[in-house]
Amino acid sequence: MNLQAYLFPSSVDEALTMLAEHRGQAQIIAGGTDLVLQARQGRCQATVLVDITRIPGLGFIEEREGYIALGALVTHAQVARSSLIREKAGVLAQACAAVGGPQIRNVGTLVGNVVNALPAADSAVALFALDAELEVAEAGGRQWLPIAALYGGVGLCTLDRCGQVVTAIRFRPLPAGAGSAFERLASRKALTLPILNVAAVAELDNDRFRRARIAVGPVAPTPFRATAAEESLAGQPATPEVIAEAARLAARDAQPRDSLLRGGKEYRTDMVAVLVRRALARAAKPHRC
Repeated sequence: MNLQAYLFPSSVDEALTMLAEHRGQAQIIAGGTDLVLQARQGRCQATVLVDITRIPGLGFIEEREGYIALGALVTHAQVARSSLIREKAGVLAQACAAVGGPQIRNVGTLVGNVVNALPAADSAVALFALDAELEVAEAGGRQWLPIAALYGGVGLCTLDRCGQVVTAIRFRPLPAGAGSAFERLASRKALTLPILNVAAVAELDNDRFRRARIAVGPVAPTPFRATAAEESLAGQPATPEVIAEAARLAARDAQPRDSLLRGGKEYRTDMVAVLVRRALARAAKPHRC
C-alpha cells in the first residue's frame, strides 16, 4: 500500500469532500481490522485513508421512530453487550459475540463488516435476517437502502468509493413474543472463519409461525435468504416436522461450493439443514439471550 495521506474529517460532509477530492484513491477507515490486512496483502489500492473515528455522533445504539438504530462507529463488542440489542434483536448480539476474538470485537465496526461484503460475515448474516437498512450519505443528501443493495458479489460492495459513506444501520425491533437465534459451524470456537452460519427470526401466534426470516452464509456470493423455507413456515405449527421441512428447503436452495477451507459441497449442504433446524427450533421458543 503506497499511503500518501491519512486524513481526519470532523464531519460526514467533510469526509465526503475528501473522498471526492481524491477521485477514487481514498478509502474510509474506522476499525480497520479488515482494511489493514488487505493493505498488507497488497489488496488495497488506496493511497489516502479517511479516518472517520473523530466524527462526533456516530457511536449511538438507540431506539427511535420505530427502529433500532446504530451508528457507523459502533463496534461488535458494543453490540454484543447492548441490553437493547440483546432484548429486542438477540440474533445480532449473538452474531457479534461470535466475531473474531475480544481484540477484534473491540475495534471492528458493524458497518465495516457489512461494507467488506463477504457472504460469511457473522454480523451481516444476522442483519439480513433482521431486514436491516443502511443510511448512505452522499453530496445530494442521505437515503436508506436495504442491506442487500450494498452487495454486488463476494467482497464487492456497491458503494461509490468516490462519494458515499454509510453512517448508520437500522431495523425493526422484534415484537413481543418473537424469538431469534444464531448458529455457527467452524473448525474451532473463536478466531476462525465460519464454515457456515445461520440467523433465524421467528414470530408466532398461538404456537404457529406468523413470519420467519432465515439467512445463511456462505452458500452464495452474498448472504442468502432462504425464502422458500420462510414461506413454508407461514401459518404452520411450530413442530419438529414443520421445522425439519423448512430446513430441507433451505438446504435444497443453498448453493455452497467445494472449498479447501470450508469443506465439500455435499457436507456443507447437509449442514445447512442441521443449522437451520437448530436455529429455527431455538427461535420458535421466545427467549432473551
